[in-house]
Amino acid sequence: MPTIRSAAVVLSLLLSPALVWPRAAVPNKQSVPPPEQQAQQSGNTGDSATQAVVVAHAKLETAVPAPVPDPTPVEPKKVNSEGKQTKRMFGIIPNFAAVSARTEVPVLSARDKFILASKDSGDYSSFIWSGLQAAQSMALKSYPELHQGAAGYGRYYWRAFADQASGSYFTEAIVPALTHEDPRYYTLGYGGFLRRASYALSRVVITRTDSGRNTFNISEIAGNGMEAGLANFYYPPQERSLHNTAVNWATQLEAASLNNLFREFWPDIHRKLFRQK
Repeated sequence: MPTIRSAAVVLSLLLSPALVWPRAAVPNKQSVPPPEQQAQQSGNTGDSATQAVVVAHAKLETAVPAPVPDPTPVEPKKVNSEGKQTKRMFGIIPNFAAVSARTEVPVLSARDKFILASKDSGDYSSFIWSGLQAAQSMALKSYPELHQGAAGYGRYYWRAFADQASGSYFTEAIVPALTHEDPRYYTLGYGGFLRRASYALSRVVITRTDSGRNTFNISEIAGNGMEAGLANFYYPPQERSLHNTAVNWATQLEAASLNNLFREFWPDIHRKLFRQK
């Protein structure tokens, strides 16, 4: 009996793997859909993918791209007042013949040159300046023959006015019209003090022609010489000498040099005074 039970147990152990294996090897028929269902599912999947692509394409076509912000901040343009001249210095002294730095201006005709000279010589400040010069000359008794007092001041005054008016017409109108030179002062406006100062002083002997070339400044040199020569006709005979004429001519050139220096640095002075940037 024990032998039979043992044989039965062994037999059951040998047969149990065979019974389990066929069940594991047979696929689950219910988990695999039929071919028609698979085709339908694949068709549905394809339609869904196509619709998704069409919708995405339509969104790309209708979408408006947002503007890309510029990472660099835009600063407002500042007005550069470097080398910029004004019509008057300190609101009084005429500065009509000065041209701002890096500025192109039209050519002056002969008529324009006479208009410029008339504006300089006939400006209200010219009458004030002539009065100051007359007072100084009378105080120093530069020409004793003109005497003192109100009558003497009048004699000093009209001669001082004639000096500045004739100088303006000779250097800005008459000679420049004949030599085709530009009587205006072109501001350099940049560089160190020595460079700009030397440039300003050089403009006494160098100027531009109407065509824009640099040339010897006949207008300034010869024009002031003509003014000094003309003064011999209305100053006392005792003052009419070659020496006095040369001194008068040199004084006019010195005044022109100082005027050029002041014109060159006037934009800087004006910017400092009014704190312009």
